[in-house]
Amino acid sequence: MEGMMSIDPGTAIGGVQLRVSDLDRSLAFYTDVLGLDLLHHAGDHASLGSGGRALVDLRRIAGAVRRPRRSTGVYHFALLVPGRIDLGHALARLAESRWPLQGASDHGVSEALYLGDPDGIGIEIYRDRPRSEWTWDNGQVRMAVDPVDIVGVLEEGDRDGTPWTGMAPGTYVGHIHLQVGDIPQTLAFYSGVLGFDVVAQMPDALFVSAGGYHHHAGLNTW
Repeated sequence: MEGMMSIDPGTAIGGVQLRVSDLDRSLAFYTDVLGLDLLHHAGDHASLGSGGRALVDLRRIAGAVRRPRRSTGVYHFALLVPGRIDLGHALARLAESRWPLQGASDHGVSEALYLGDPDGIGIEIYRDRPRSEWTWDNGQVRMAVDPVDIVGVLEEGDRDGTPWTGMAPGTYVGHIHLQVGDIPQTLAFYSGVLGFDVVAQMPDALFVSAGGYHHHAGLNTW
């Protein structure tokens, strides 16, 4: 793949389309718990977003079942909020709604909360640290899996003093994470065909991006 052109540095994730089993149940979660705005709803389809920007399309599929854990597909999609205050508001809303977290990690480049929607689809809500604080080693971004300062995140939101009114305007889909069947084949496609830059690689996972971002797509065989 030497000599391949990189994808345009302005490339970003536009949004995600998800299949759900109960649209009313999913709409209650995505609007009341996550705080996304309902932009369109007709029949078995709905579109949600923030600040007028569509981020999540939901389509009800009759008889839809949860994706088997060891199969390929969406591992999670990630909503990037503008700052730590917004992450604090999101965390407080999850606590108020009694919606369980599945995890929380300080990745060095970001602070992230993990949860699942009513169909078990993985969601990450995160905020980025400034790029000047990211560490790179020979073209590879250094990402950690450390505990998040949950108390500090909540206090940041409390200090803001404004009530929660939904997902912060300016939120967008920062990255997606997929389970795949084969890392070498995935590398050949995402880097060799699409032209994403490889920013981190290990035997069972791959992270690729455009424009020096820490990752637009995570791909794993976990």
